[in-house]
Amino acid sequence: MKKLTFILVAFLLILTTGCSLEPPGWAKPKTGGDLKDIKIGLSVSTLNNPFFVSLKDGVVAEAKKHGMETIVIDAQNDSAKQSNDVDDLMQKGVNVLLINPTDSAAISTVVQSANSLGIPVITLDRSADKGDVKALVASDNVKGGRMAAEFIEKIVGKDAKVVELEGVAGASATRERGKGFHEVADQNLKVVAKQTADFDRTKGLNVMENLLQANPDVQAVFAHNDEMALGAIEAIKSSGKDIPVIGFDGNDDALKSIKEGKLTATVAQQPDLIGQLAVQAASDVLQGKTVEKSIPAPLKLVTKE
Repeated sequence: MKKLTFILVAFLLILTTGCSLEPPGWAKPKTGGDLKDIKIGLSVSTLNNPFFVSLKDGVVAEAKKHGMETIVIDAQNDSAKQSNDVDDLMQKGVNVLLINPTDSAAISTVVQSANSLGIPVITLDRSADKGDVKALVASDNVKGGRMAAEFIEKIVGKDAKVVELEGVAGASATRERGKGFHEVADQNLKVVAKQTADFDRTKGLNVMENLLQANPDVQAVFAHNDEMALGAIEAIKSSGKDIPVIGFDGNDDALKSIKEGKLTATVAQQPDLIGQLAVQAASDVLQGKTVEKSIPAPLKLVTKE
């Protein structure tokens, strides 16, 4: 009902502006560098993950530097909740939306609703499948997947048997990290099993337990994020095996685990930098400047050495 009401409101706004798609006053781009009255709406897929907490902190800190207010909402990895959350942010009169999608397809409808109201949208870490997104600020997930596969081949050898823990189905990061990984793995490794664990540590543990039973001779694990990798390590430890695990993100828990000799490596992003770059892009868009459609944040492979 809430979503239907919002769509009707958007439709009436369009009609009252003579079908010109003229945005309401609060959504028009600002000029002259004055951003003090700007409201940023930030929708994060989950704040139950240290990576996204760092991303959020990067947004809030950078916005504060510019005198902008940030309204943060946690989607709790629920795509329907996220759509309703973003609707709420638009009704609160935010000037720009920063969205870290739970599901790249599911978020498309509200991105298009924002487009109809003239509210610019910038996505972080994951893209939206449809709608006008001014910029995607993210690491090169495809490249990161390739880095992980190349490192596994280096440490365990060609044709090694590998298990892949996939992220949330429908998330662009899942597709892209898997794509890059398989560009190398399908040629040089043997992926004996792959299964989603939804970027979640507990699910990573449970899924890994099952995969170990079905594939007792697995030689390495690639997880699409550090949370699943850390869960996989616990499952491997309980089995008494010694199997290298490579994660993705570079969150604090993962870096600590690497130092302790538990997690083998992670493809490290810079989530706080992603947040900062997103706010900078938003500032430019609100002032009528052109921004790049894709804004990259550098990656690096972190190991104990």
